[in-house]
Amino acid sequence: MLAILLDTFPYRAMALAHILAAIVAFGPLFLYPSLRRTGETQAIAATHMKMTFPALIVLWVLGMGLAGMSEDAYKMSQLWLALSIVDWLILVTVSWFLIRPSITDTSDAARGKLAAGVGITHLGLFIGLVLMVWKPGL
Repeated sequence: MLAILLDTFPYRAMALAHILAAIVAFGPLFLYPSLRRTGETQAIAATHMKMTFPALIVLWVLGMGLAGMSEDAYKMSQLWLALSIVDWLILVTVSWFLIRPSITDTSDAARGKLAAGVGITHLGLFIGLVLMVWKPGL
């Protein structure tokens, strides 16, 4: 029954947009360390604030839209969905308070904060993917 409820064009289109938002939100982070080494801090800052961070917000909007469109197949009380929201909140916090301020700062402390922020983000991406694929508690 679940497959029938989620087998509509609008649902699949929103799911595709959700996946694309994840690619835009997390993809550039793999390049930040090498761009920082080459001194491209302004390019990183522009990418982060104009593309990466907004895509992270859109990711949440589309995810909530998918949950809402699922006709109660997915509920906020389900473990995988609740943990996904916590994971997303952590990623937004790391992006705003750890990565964003350290992008244009050239100090060693900022380099460490950027590395930590990118590492936490990669871990959060992995956790999110595990939650989305296996849906524990469903």
